[in-house]
Amino acid sequence: MNLMKKIKILYLFLLGVLLTTSCNDDYMERYPENGISDGSVWKTPMDLQLYVNNFYNRTDLLPRDEGSGKMGIYGYDRDNGSDTQIPQNYSTRMNGQSSIPASGGDWNYDAWQALRDINYFFHHYEKVQGNQDEINRYVGEALFFRALFYYKKLVKFGDLPWYDSLINPEDDVLYKPRDPRDYVVDRLMEDLDKAVGYLPSRGTSMNWDGRVNKETAMILQARIALYEGTWEKYHAGTPFGVQGSDGTKFLTKAKDVTDALMAMGTCGLDHVGEENGYHKVFSQKSYANSKEVVFWREYNKTLALAHWWSNYTTYGGSSGLTKRMIDMYLCNDGKPIEGNPLYQGDDNLLNVVANRDPRLSQTIYVNDGEHEQFPGVAFTYPSFVEFDKACITGYQMYKGHIPSDNLAGAMHDQAMIYFRYGEALLINAEAKAELNVITQTDIDNTINQLRRRLIGMADMKLDEVNSLPSSSRIFPDLSNIINEIRRERTVELAVEGFRVDDIFRWAAADLLIKGYTPQGAKLAQWLGSLTPDPGEEFAKAVAGLKADSDGYIAPYIQQVGFPAAGYNFNSARNYLQPIPNDQLVLNPDLKQNPGWE
Repeated sequence: MNLMKKIKILYLFLLGVLLTTSCNDDYMERYPENGISDGSVWKTPMDLQLYVNNFYNRTDLLPRDEGSGKMGIYGYDRDNGSDTQIPQNYSTRMNGQSSIPASGGDWNYDAWQALRDINYFFHHYEKVQGNQDEINRYVGEALFFRALFYYKKLVKFGDLPWYDSLINPEDDVLYKPRDPRDYVVDRLMEDLDKAVGYLPSRGTSMNWDGRVNKETAMILQARIALYEGTWEKYHAGTPFGVQGSDGTKFLTKAKDVTDALMAMGTCGLDHVGEENGYHKVFSQKSYANSKEVVFWREYNKTLALAHWWSNYTTYGGSSGLTKRMIDMYLCNDGKPIEGNPLYQGDDNLLNVVANRDPRLSQTIYVNDGEHEQFPGVAFTYPSFVEFDKACITGYQMYKGHIPSDNLAGAMHDQAMIYFRYGEALLINAEAKAELNVITQTDIDNTINQLRRRLIGMADMKLDEVNSLPSSSRIFPDLSNIINEIRRERTVELAVEGFRVDDIFRWAAADLLIKGYTPQGAKLAQWLGSLTPDPGEEFAKAVAGLKADSDGYIAPYIQQVGFPAAGYNFNSARNYLQPIPNDQLVLNPDLKQNPGWE
């Protein structure tokens, strides 16, 4: 059995040896949560493996959310509340209504325990004797998880206290100010440089053992570098920026890392040129032989390792894609829908997907007789009736759906993707566009590789992009090529959990969120007499939906607290989350984030 099959058994074992913990001042002296003490381990590489295994099962590092609608990268917590996918209730953060928590807020004791466990490893691993390559592998894994931990904190809070060693409660450094965000990211780049050097490659045979590999560390490194590089570039001159930096250093790092990954030849794209090839990428039980998915979680019903993911995609998960998301998909000639004779309008779902980028019809349900909700049962209408898990926009998510899983009750074992090569290609293209060095060859090696997975989708041509009218730009002050690469990223990574972070690193909330009232599909297509007859409950549910003056479903227009003028995002503070009040009392040198003082 590989690691992901063993993890539940290991987890139960670790529970049996957990040490009792409490949230008091002596927590820095206690052993980490896996309960492994100095005297019992730190002898062989196998001891390191057993210790590091604990990181794979931490949900604050690798989410596994077995609940309905909360599977990993597709979870509510990321895309829902953005401009492309929305939940049943509007986002208070996007509306400028979030407040400073009294405590908790992902800065309390529990929120930093993973880092202490990781640094505990580094405090002791040098005691181990044995094969140095084996030792280095587990050092590389621990470095990867430390970088992942800090990246998650960076996205939320910006500046962070950097700790790469164990801290005792009497140490003054425990109460130091936060380190600048670029300093922290420099340390993460160093950690990941080492991790890439230590970790084994998956190789061209795609050997899968359930553990982090070189390719995974490289994609994480590129993800962080792109995030920080664009954050520094677009927040320059604001309280969120980094003084004296325009992000070039990190954008160059993102470019170089992905160039190196692409040159290795150990990754590729899956299901190229196959019918529904894009959809197949996200609807597998195993990625053991995948060229594209480099790190993933395996589920196994016989070990009671399961989830409810297909319930989410069958009924809508109290969510829905927005008109803005749908409108981003190009026509299959590679040009925007505006003024394009291929575009058939949006009066109904069939028209919406006609002559469009094939990824659209492989991301949302369409009543074409081919999109099955259950085996042999084709989609006819959005699931408006299921109140607690209904589709709220009419654009219901199909991406990742496996119809046969609905025969298994709540026991679904579809695999969960954490890192895939497609993201690396998008990072490479975006970094080069931001550095103004992108060429047609670069586009052919990245964007067009993704498009050639599809059937009937035109390539991106740099000269054609440059000749597009300025009216086609979503970001009017940026070049056509940056606009189109951002569009491509949004489409390829739809509902994979990147959109909110992208909006924030681009400093684009004033443009994309402030004043935005989310819209869905045209409501009229589901009113009146329908064939087949959807029934009385459906008719009642549709009658309760609200449409705006243009006829589009607008879930929030009558919600209490949602402004008539659209989201009231507070760009002076809401790009970062606040430090909880109790932490500022404990350590006055922390200082609050901009706008929350």
